[in-house]
Amino acid sequence: MKKDIQIPSVSGVQVAAVLEYNDIYKTDDWNIYIINEKNVDLEMVVIVSKGFDEKDQTSIMRKKVDVLPANSFAKIEMIQPELFKLNNQFQVSFFSENTLFDKTFLFPKNSIKEGSIRMISSLNKRGVLAR
Repeated sequence: MKKDIQIPSVSGVQVAAVLEYNDIYKTDDWNIYIINEKNVDLEMVVIVSKGFDEKDQTSIMRKKVDVLPANSFAKIEMIQPELFKLNNQFQVSFFSENTLFDKTFLFPKNSIKEGSIRMISSLNKRGVLAR
């Protein structure tokens, strides 16, 4: 039975941590974005995030985006630097062309840092892409 289940692979969708200046608080904040590089809209996007390691775990956070248009992005949440010492996981599920897709993105512990920042062309911002 399991061999009959087709699990489509996800491509053209990314999760990024971006270091941005906050004009209100005059601070540099890390924000998590979801990026749709596909030429089709993503519908009912659900993102479940958590931080964890061998001994600690954060609360599970859930976010929903009704529609993420083709070739666009959306800010999901701000992430506190104290969480960078943990593995930060983002499970993304969405519908596209009447098919359900699911992929887990991971920022391994200590991978979100200024030394890892690079230009992310689809955002036109500098940040770190999840694996």
